[in-house]
Amino acid sequence: MALVRDATEDDAAACAAIYAPYVTGTVITFESVPPTAEEMAGRIARARRTHAWLVLEDDGRVVGYAYGGPYKERAAYRWSCEVSVYLETDRRRGGGGRALYTALLDRLAERGYRTVVAGMALPNEASVGLHRAMGFQPVGTWRRIGWKHGAWHDVTWVQRAIGPDDAPPVGPR
Repeated sequence: MALVRDATEDDAAACAAIYAPYVTGTVITFESVPPTAEEMAGRIARARRTHAWLVLEDDGRVVGYAYGGPYKERAAYRWSCEVSVYLETDRRRGGGGRALYTALLDRLAERGYRTVVAGMALPNEASVGLHRAMGFQPVGTWRRIGWKHGAWHDVTWVQRAIGPDDAPPVGPR
């Protein structure tokens, strides 16, 4: 049975292993060198301090993760987050991304964040479909913004409100 839980630094090796094929074999991420388990542990620790990092376990094994982090560093953006989700490549379109994002967006809303954004390097039909299903709205596409694997790639951006839009902001916590 699948379980979504808070990540710990002990999950870093599993998260790094999930992410590595995306780095080396796709344009889904523009990173070119997979992070080590130690680097991933640092990313998990930073995200947990201010936002969230969750993992999806299946029979006690980490098979996916999602996290939120700052959108931009300027103070006016402090109620907005950038979010990402990654699953083992054979688990896409199986409900794991939705489970992770549902828990992540709830956690970020509880912490006082109001808006989440996600950038998707194209083509990436699975991610486009997941974000649409999760209520994200398209806000624009940066054309030919990234060069990877011998070609230029677009990045489309989506966003979703996770908190009230009209009240003065409080937090984030």
